[in-house]
Amino acid sequence: MAGVEAPRRQGRPLPPGRGGPPGPPPPPPKATPRFEPVDREKTCPLLLRVFTKIGGHHSDADFAVRGKEPKDEVQIYTWKDATLRELTDLVKEVAPEARRRDAVLSFAFVYPDKHGRFVVKEVGRTYSYPSGRRPDSGSKALAELSFQIGDYLDVAIL
Repeated sequence: MAGVEAPRRQGRPLPPGRGGPPGPPPPPPKATPRFEPVDREKTCPLLLRVFTKIGGHHSDADFAVRGKEPKDEVQIYTWKDATLRELTDLVKEVAPEARRRDAVLSFAFVYPDKHGRFVVKEVGRTYSYPSGRRPDSGSKALAELSFQIGDYLDVAIL
C-alpha cells in the first residue's frame, strides 16, 4: 500500500519542556557509601583499643593525656568489617556486667578533633541478648560508622 498515508491520530499534547531534543541523562542516583568486605584470610587485622565503663561513657577528659587512658582496657585484633554484634560478643567474654539479660551496650568512637582534643562520639547501641522486637545497631560494621584506624572504642554498659 505504498502511497497511502494512514490518518494521523491526535493524542494528548506534550507537557511543557518536552517538545525538543532530549537533554543530558540524569546523574546516577547517589548510593550510600558501602564498605568493601574484608578478606580476613588475606588482610592483617587492626588493633582496636576498647575501654569499658559501667553506667555511661568515659568523658573526653579521660583520654586527654596520651599514656594515661582509662585502666579498664581490652585490646582486640579485628577488621574494619567487624559488626557491633561481633564486638558485643567479645565484650561479653571479658565484662560479666555485659552478660546481664537486660544489658545495653552503647558504643562510641574516641578520636582527636582537628585541634588535637579527644572527642567521644556515640555511634550505636546493642542489646546483650538481641531480639526481633527490639532492633539495635548490631548489624553496623565499623567501616560503615566511619571508623578510622587509630580510633579508640568506648563501650558503656548500661
